[in-house]
Amino acid sequence: MATKEQAKSKDGAQAEGKAKADGAAAPDGKSSADGALSITDSRTGESYEVEIHDGTIRTMDLRQIKVSEDDFGMMGYDPAFLNTASCRSAITYIDGDAGILQHRGIPIEQLAEQSSYLELAYLLVFGELPTQPQLERWTYDVTHHTFVHEDIKKMNEGYRHDAHPMGMLLASVGALSTFYPQAKDTEDHEERYMAAIRLIAKVPTLAAFAYRHSLGLPYVYPDNELDYSANFLQMLFKMENSFEPDPRLAKALDVLFILHADHEQNCSTNAVRAVGSSDVDPYSAVAAGVAALYGPLHGGANEAVLRMLREIESVDNIPAFLEAVKKREQKLMGFGHRVYKNYDPRARIIKKHVDEVLEVTGENPLLEIATELEKRALDDDFFIERKLYPNVDFYSGLIYEAMRIPTDMFTVIFAIPRTSGWIAQWLEMKDDPEQKIARPRQVYTGKRDQDYVAIAEREGPEKITGPPARRPKLLRRGA
Repeated sequence: MATKEQAKSKDGAQAEGKAKADGAAAPDGKSSADGALSITDSRTGESYEVEIHDGTIRTMDLRQIKVSEDDFGMMGYDPAFLNTASCRSAITYIDGDAGILQHRGIPIEQLAEQSSYLELAYLLVFGELPTQPQLERWTYDVTHHTFVHEDIKKMNEGYRHDAHPMGMLLASVGALSTFYPQAKDTEDHEERYMAAIRLIAKVPTLAAFAYRHSLGLPYVYPDNELDYSANFLQMLFKMENSFEPDPRLAKALDVLFILHADHEQNCSTNAVRAVGSSDVDPYSAVAAGVAALYGPLHGGANEAVLRMLREIESVDNIPAFLEAVKKREQKLMGFGHRVYKNYDPRARIIKKHVDEVLEVTGENPLLEIATELEKRALDDDFFIERKLYPNVDFYSGLIYEAMRIPTDMFTVIFAIPRTSGWIAQWLEMKDDPEQKIARPRQVYTGKRDQDYVAIAEREGPEKITGPPARRPKLLRRGA
C-alpha cells in the first residue's frame, strides 16, 4: 500500500515466486491446466475439451458450445452461487468437511489462542504476520483514528430513539465516504491504506454511538489508552468518570472478533466485492457489506438461538423439542452451516470462553439448556447423519447476552471484526487483473414480442389485493 509502483513490483515478485514454487503458470492469477473436461453435446453430437484449473472450469469456456452460429452459447445457471467460484482468493481457506478454517494459511485455533484481533486484521490486509515494529505502527495508526467527525454524532441525533442500531451503523459507514472524498481515487495506495485504517478504527465507535443512542445515553468518546476490545466495551458501558473493563471480558470479546473477522465468500463479502467492482469508494463498498449483514439470514442467527433456548425453557423439555425438530415442527437454530459439514471450529473455541465470561457476569440459565441440547443432538443419529453440528452462532449469543448486550446489537458487533475481512477482500479484488464490474447473466423466462394494448382494451384479474394503502394502525412509540 506504499506506492502503486512498489505494490505492483511486490505483487509481481510474489506471484512469480509462487509460480516457481507450485508450478503455476505466471503472475496473472492463472494456474497451469491440471486436466480437461470432455463434453459431448447430445443436441449436435459435437465434442468439446474444457481446461480444468484448480478443480474448476471457466464458465466462459462453455460459450463455445452452440447449436448454431447465431446461438449465444451455453451458460451456467447457479442461483445463490452454490457451486460457483466468483474469484480467486488467498485470504481465507475453509474445508467444511474436515472443519478447517485458516487465515493466510494459519489455523484459526492458533490465531485465537496466540494472536490479537488487530494482529489478525494486519494479517488479513497485508498477507503476513507483522513484525513487532510493524504491529506497533499498525496499532498506533488504528488507535489514533478511532474518533469520528462531530457531524456524524449530529447525524445520529436525528434518528428516533427506537431506530435499529444496525440501520444507524449502515448509514454512518456510508456517510464516511462524504467525509473522505479522496477515497474515490481507488488506485491511490495511500488512500487505500487510510480507508483500511479508518474503517477498522471507526466502526467500533459508530457501533457504540448507535447503542448509546438507543438507550438515550450520552455518547462516550474513545479512550486511546485502552486496547481495541476494551475501548469498545468502555464506549458501550461507561457511566462513571472512571471505568475499567474487566480484562476477561475484553479478552473474550477479542477472541470473538478474531473468529468473526473473515469467512471467505459469504453473502456480505460477496456484496462488498460486487459493489466494489464498480470502482466505488471503499466506504460505500463496506456499507454494502453492512447492509447484507443486516439481513436475518446472515447476521441474525445468534439472536434466533437465544429465542430458541428461551422457548425450550428447561432441560426437561429438550427431548420433546428435538422430536418436534425431527417432525419439522421446530427449527434447531445454531446447528448446521452452508459450508461446514463438521463441527464448526469457531464454535469449539467460543465454547471455551463461555465459562470465563460467566465467572464475571454470573450464571446464565440458558447455558445449561444449550450444553444439554448440544450433547443430546450429537448423540442422536438423526442429526449426525444430516451433519448438523453446532456453529459459531450457537454460543456467541450467550456471551453477548452475558455481557448485557441487547439482541439488536448482536449483528452490529458482528460487523466490527468483519470490517477487516471486507477491507482485505476489497483490496484483493482491486489488485486482481481478472476482475471486472460484476454483471451476472440471467435465464429470461418472460414473454416475448408482445404488442402494446390501449388501456381501454385491457382485461385481467385484479393484481392489488387487500385494503387501500394507509398508515399502520399501531403507532410507533414516540411522537
